Amino acid sequence: MRTFSLAALAATALLSHGVVAKEMQPDPEVSKIYDSGAIHEQLMAKKHSSWAKHSKAGDYNSRKWKSRGADGAIRCKNGVAAVVPGDAMQTFKCKDVDFYDFVSHADLGSTTGEGSSSWGWTSRDGREFVVIAQADGAAFAEISKKGKLIYLGRLPQPTGVEPAIWREIRGYKNYIIIGSEAVNHGVQVFDMSKLQKINPKKPVTFDPSKDVTSWWNDLPIGRTHNVVVNEEKQYAVAVGAAPRTSDCRSGLIFIDLKDPNKPKTLGCAAGDGYVHDAQCLTYRGPDIKYWGRDICYGYNEDTLTIYDVTDKNATNIISRTSYEGASYTHQGWVTNTNWQEFLVLDDELDEVNARGPAASGYPITYFWDIRKLEAPKQTGFFRSPAYGIDHNQFVINNFAYQSNYGAGLRILDVSSLPRDPTGARVKEVGFFDVYPEDDSLPNGGIIDFVGTWSHYPFFKSGFILINTIERGAFVVKRAK
Repeated sequence: MRTFSLAALAATALLSHGVVAKEMQPDPEVSKIYDSGAIHEQLMAKKHSSWAKHSKAGDYNSRKWKSRGADGAIRCKNGVAAVVPGDAMQTFKCKDVDFYDFVSHADLGSTTGEGSSSWGWTSRDGREFVVIAQADGAAFAEISKKGKLIYLGRLPQPTGVEPAIWREIRGYKNYIIIGSEAVNHGVQVFDMSKLQKINPKKPVTFDPSKDVTSWWNDLPIGRTHNVVVNEEKQYAVAVGAAPRTSDCRSGLIFIDLKDPNKPKTLGCAAGDGYVHDAQCLTYRGPDIKYWGRDICYGYNEDTLTIYDVTDKNATNIISRTSYEGASYTHQGWVTNTNWQEFLVLDDELDEVNARGPAASGYPITYFWDIRKLEAPKQTGFFRSPAYGIDHNQFVINNFAYQSNYGAGLRILDVSSLPRDPTGARVKEVGFFDVYPEDDSLPNGGIIDFVGTWSHYPFFKSGFILINTIERGAFVVKRAK
């Protein structure tokens, strides 16, 4: 693991002091440290250390968790959902979110467990299917009208590829796009419509060589940290593809999906180096100069970087902005895809390193005014009442749905941002804590990479899938 000087550490620390809720220009010396990969390597090392400890303790033996549901919901009452009354490890803290089902990674066909990403697909007749990423592949299931999670089968990683917990999934029409940090994994394209005819009594293990729609691997060493999709423009993006010394510098690598049977490389955006996550959209917002352009919002370790990627071979960085407390800019989402005025952003290391507004260890959601793409403003933040680390979030109809590791699924009402960009009126309106192991700790939580990695909140039914690292997948729903 690379290290850096005390002077560089001091420069990094400067990002976390001063007036909070303020955008700032990136420090060139600090940016060099991030560009080198040193901070990312340290983050990966922290995670591997944590996961090795939990693995040794048997925490990833998901067979010890009995898959169970109920005839209807187990309601959140008096702040808890008692799935097994009297069992502290099966009693989950909650607020206005009800439990419907749980299926362990083992019962979802995995031998390794270690859950990560997740996504969903709705068929033309309204059936709701989910994809649950695990270190050794992706499990498929259907969520029934009553909220039951029905296992249908799985797609393993490509033959000869080692398991890796980093497996990211996004949807494109009736397909799912799967990338991984595993060397030579490439990107799998799978047709979800194949799930409609499966008999749940006979789950199917698909052949990763024969049963995928296509396999794309125009990557330096076959690995990518994440995948992103712009369905309207019919392309996917591989982001964070190692090594950083490649021609695309681990930036945005564009994949043409017009013919999912034959994906092809369109070009790449290497201008700001490594991209950890992104959201790519046709721009519809108040900045008339960019109306109708193909815009990617990049979450690039120490900056929010906004790209114009209309020409995939001649991309342009519109702006590159850091902020007070920046430690590891991880992921974010615009609050309204049809009128892009604001976005929410999370930082994965500010709680760990006790920096900026997250110094207390309570996760911070940063709010950004993006009405001028060339000059975005970091206007405020929301501090979670639950101790832990934030990770992934999506915004639907003015509600931000967040996977905050050990603190579980958290739901924020962000409808007030256009009136009050400071976030002072943002409220937490619901949560479901999937990790009772830390409930008795002094702060009621833990600064560790445990609990939920991801969730999928886009189903019309209101059911939300939560994928956890240790146990398996939960189905929950906001209380009426």
